[in-house]
Amino acid sequence: MHALRNEGDLIGRYKVRRLMKEAQLVSSQPPRHSYKVAKEVSVIAPNLMNREFAVLAPNQVWCGDVTYVWSGSEWLYLAIVIDLYRRRIVGWATSRHPDSVLTAQALMRAYESRGRPKKVMFHSDQGCHYTSQHFRHYLWRYQITQSMSRRGNCWDNAPTERFFRSFKTEWMPKNGYANYAQADQDVMRFINYYNYQRQHSYNNYMTPVKAEQTA
Repeated sequence: MHALRNEGDLIGRYKVRRLMKEAQLVSSQPPRHSYKVAKEVSVIAPNLMNREFAVLAPNQVWCGDVTYVWSGSEWLYLAIVIDLYRRRIVGWATSRHPDSVLTAQALMRAYESRGRPKKVMFHSDQGCHYTSQHFRHYLWRYQITQSMSRRGNCWDNAPTERFFRSFKTEWMPKNGYANYAQADQDVMRFINYYNYQRQHSYNNYMTPVKAEQTA
């Protein structure tokens, strides 16, 4: 409904439901999962985020995470950095290895693409690729404050989890990709689609880029 309204069509959700039924289209929703409640705070950095995901300006809070994608005979690992202001992906990197070099590359891309901002807070889980000396060196170099989720609590970093869920349920082939190059190219296409075309409920159904431009 919101997609059609943004294109200028005056339509309500009941008509959309009727049209979907006539076209035999069914909304597919991911199942709910049960997660263990965790309270163990990192010894590296406190949970400064504390699930306060509503941010009032760009480059105040960035979140990062890593996921894996099957690419024929090996895994492709994807690290992202998302600006919580309008949920825009501002940094990313891919690799065959889920290490701190990968996460540092994503952070570097975010830092350069956003004009080397000051007083940014970076939030992530407690993975070794974020607690390593190599990654923390870049945080120190860029004067970025580090925040970390409680161990085993994915809801402390929900925006990045939602991005990965969208990629894997809406875009990625069910059985993965034929090879690494194909996976790498398609990940880049999804990030471009996510930033410039996919409407986000948090942005009142505007894309992240459009929401930033019209703020």
